[in-house]
Amino acid sequence: MKLLSSVLLSTIISFAFGQKKDTITVIGVGDIMMGSNYPQPVLPPNDGEFLMKEVAHILCDADVTFGNLEGTLLNEGGNVKTCKDPKICYAFRSPEKYAKNLVNAGFDVMSIANNHAGDFGDTCRRSTIKTLDAAGLYHTGQLPRRYVTFEKEGIKYGVAAFSPNSNCISVNHIQEARAIVQELDTMVDIVIVSFHGGAEGGEYQHVPRKHEIFHGEDRGDVYKFAHTLIDAGADIIFGHGPHVTRAVEVYKNRFIAYSLGNFCTYGGINVAGINGWAPIIKVYTNPKGNFIKARITPTYQIARDRVKIDTANRVITKIQELTKKDFPEVPVRIDDNGLITYLARQDGL
Repeated sequence: MKLLSSVLLSTIISFAFGQKKDTITVIGVGDIMMGSNYPQPVLPPNDGEFLMKEVAHILCDADVTFGNLEGTLLNEGGNVKTCKDPKICYAFRSPEKYAKNLVNAGFDVMSIANNHAGDFGDTCRRSTIKTLDAAGLYHTGQLPRRYVTFEKEGIKYGVAAFSPNSNCISVNHIQEARAIVQELDTMVDIVIVSFHGGAEGGEYQHVPRKHEIFHGEDRGDVYKFAHTLIDAGADIIFGHGPHVTRAVEVYKNRFIAYSLGNFCTYGGINVAGINGWAPIIKVYTNPKGNFIKARITPTYQIARDRVKIDTANRVITKIQELTKKDFPEVPVRIDDNGLITYLARQDGL
């Protein structure tokens, strides 16, 4: 019989004496829409089981793995939404059986707070929730579920998700969001927040530190939102919405990714150029949520294909560039291999 590794032995001893792990790892990725059967089917072969297979070993290698479900899980039916401008209106309806791809890829928890969660009305909302529950996936973002909590290996996690869209708690209702995070902080060890906010597309890669108005909709002041919720007790914040990657920041020793881009979107979403570059970000904290380090695994997509690891490291270079421009005052270092370190004091200040 092989000897137990020192790491495994340490973990067993910790559990035996009621001690918590020294280091927590949380992975976050961006938008996931695994194909749509509306209005004309744009669906991957073999029910999409290959879509995240190349990166599944990475996604599985964390205590908690999180993603944003940018669409619905509904086989058929529902009342498709209407938009003021049909040219910019998209509705996504993925088959319910595709939930197994999320499970097989290693996800634990999903946000369903975004502008596509209600593409087919209450029918799709109920179906998405029922399908995720049946698959054993935690989720939050649709009312009345203001947050979700769960425990793994002695660590309690709480996740809340916000969006400026119907049936969600809005990123513009900052005091309500603040109260939710404060409540979670009294219940769990690690508070993870997801927000859907900010304008969309390649011309909106920067974090402007003000409210972003896109096609007449107030998409929030994501900078103020993130800082307010960290002040309230959030430990890790993952942003979505712009469909491109944005900068990262460390504030009060807590990690923020302002947009994780398009991670696994099979048709219906533009993945040309920078729209197809996305990070897998693995965040390391202590049991109190203090940032230790993070690591970017660069990925990319081309239309109607799987998620691939990007050996050219393009999204790492992009995040380096954006972080330096948007947060020059923050002592975050991102090396060429994707290691993110914080050079300031590590005592919570």
